[in-house]
This record gives sequence, structure tokens and C-alpha cells, in this order.
Amino acid sequence: MIGFLRLMVFWSVFAAVAYWSLLIYSRSVRREALEKQWDADPPDGSTDDMRRDFIEQGMAAYEGSLRRKLLWGVIVLPFIAIGTLLYLVNYA
Repeated sequence: MIGFLRLMVFWSVFAAVAYWSLLIYSRSVRREALEKQWDADPPDGSTDDMRRDFIEQGMAAYEGSLRRKLLWGVIVLPFIAIGTLLYLVNYA
């Protein structure tokens, strides 16, 4: 039982680091895409404030997107897999 708890603690730390790394990377890729989109075709008479607002609105839309929610699979799916394997090995 102690080995299982140690596995869960270490896996939790690993999963958290992986999740935050992927989250930061994904956000930076999305922000860069929005910046390139603005730079490719800026509206006439655009200002830096308009550009910043465009990027912030795009990032706010990203926060509610499916892609961001799928990142939770990095944390949840391994625990489900480990739990299933332990159950099958010990009780099935």
C-alpha cells in the first residue's frame, strides 16, 4: 500500500508539471497565432490598444475552448489507467 501511495504522489507531481508546461506552451502558441493574424491584416487606423484588445479577446475565447479542457486529460487519464490496471491485476 505504501508503494501505491508513493506512486500516486510522484505521479501527481509529474502530471502537474506536465500539465502546466503544456498549458504555458499552448497559450503561447495561441497568442502568437493571434498576433500573426493581426499583423497579417490590421484594420485601417488601428492602434496598439486595438491590437492588444484583439489579442486579449482571442485569449479569453481560448480559455473556454475545448483544447484547453482537453489538457486536463494529462492529469486525469493516467490516474484512470493506473487504477484500472491495479484493479485488473489484483481483483480480476
